[in-house]
Amino acid sequence: MSLVERALQKLKASAPAPVASAEPPPTIRVGRVVDVERARPDAAALPQPRAALGNGLRTVRIDIGALRANGFLPPEQHERELAHQFRTIKRPLIRHAFPPAELDAGPAATGRRAVMVSSALPGEGKTFTAVNLALSLALEKDHSVLLVDGDVAKPNISQIFGAGGEPGLLELLADTRRSVESVILSTDTPRLSLLPAGKPSEVATELLASARMRQVLARLERLDPYLLIVFDSPPILLTSEARVLATLFEQVVLVVRAGTTQQQAVIDAIEAIGDKPGLRLVLNQAHRAGAAGNYYGYGYVYGYAAGDTNNTTQAGRS
Repeated sequence: MSLVERALQKLKASAPAPVASAEPPPTIRVGRVVDVERARPDAAALPQPRAALGNGLRTVRIDIGALRANGFLPPEQHERELAHQFRTIKRPLIRHAFPPAELDAGPAATGRRAVMVSSALPGEGKTFTAVNLALSLALEKDHSVLLVDGDVAKPNISQIFGAGGEPGLLELLADTRRSVESVILSTDTPRLSLLPAGKPSEVATELLASARMRQVLARLERLDPYLLIVFDSPPILLTSEARVLATLFEQVVLVVRAGTTQQQAVIDAIEAIGDKPGLRLVLNQAHRAGAAGNYYGYGYVYGYAAGDTNNTTQAGRS
C-alpha cells in the first residue's frame, strides 16, 4: 500500500466534524522586540548547546497570556492536554533528528534537524502547529530551537511575535555577505530563538527557490549541533517555492484540517512533497470529547511516517 493510500485510509477512518477556525488575524501581537544592552557576540563562535541563539542585541518578549487569549494556546484547563499532545507529536521528530543508535557517536549530522511545517492550502492550522511545536521542543533540556518564519507572503509568526519590521530570512537570501547570526532574535523563553521572515521583497519567490536557501539552511544547522529548526513554510499547493522548499527537508509535517481539507488536496500535497521517511501528517481540528466534556477547538491528531503504519496518536489543536 502506498504512502498516499495509507494516509487517506487514516483520514477516512477519523471522520471528524469541522469546528472553529484556528488561524487568528495576522495583526495580533503576542510578543514584542526589545533592545538588550549586550555586546554583539563573535559571529564565528558557535553557541553552546542547549542555549538560545540570537544576535545578542534584541530579544522577543513572549506574552503567554496573549497567546492564550488569541487562540495560540488553549484555556488553562486544557493546557496539560495540549502539552501532552505536542509531546506525542515531537517525539518521533526528535528521534529522527537524533537516532538513539547514533547518539554515542556525537551530535546528529546536518539535514535531519530541520522540520518543515506546511499544509496543502491556507487556513489549516500550520502556523498554530509550528508555534506550539517550537514551544514544546524548547522544553527539551538537551536542545536549542529556532523557529523560522518561512511563509514570507503571509508572515504571521513574525507579526504575532512583534518582529514584523525586523530583518530576517529574505535579507539572508538576498545578501550573501550577511551572517545568519545577525538576524536571529533570542526570546525570553529558554532555548527558543526566532528568525523572522524579513521585509517584503518583489523577488521573494525567486529567493526562496534559490540555491542560496539551501546554503542558509545548512548554515543555520551548523550554528549548534543540538539545534532543532522548525520552519513554517508557505502552503504546498499555493506557491511553487513551497514545493522547492520541501526538497530541502528530510522531515515534513503536513497539517490537514479535519472536515475541510479535500482528499484530492491531501493527495496532491503528499505527491508534491514526495515519499520521504520523515513525512508525517497532523489531523487538525477534529472534534472529540474528553473527561472534562467536549474539547472544543481541539482535535484528534496523528503522526504518520512513510513505512510506519502504527504511528497513530491522540494529539492536537487547531
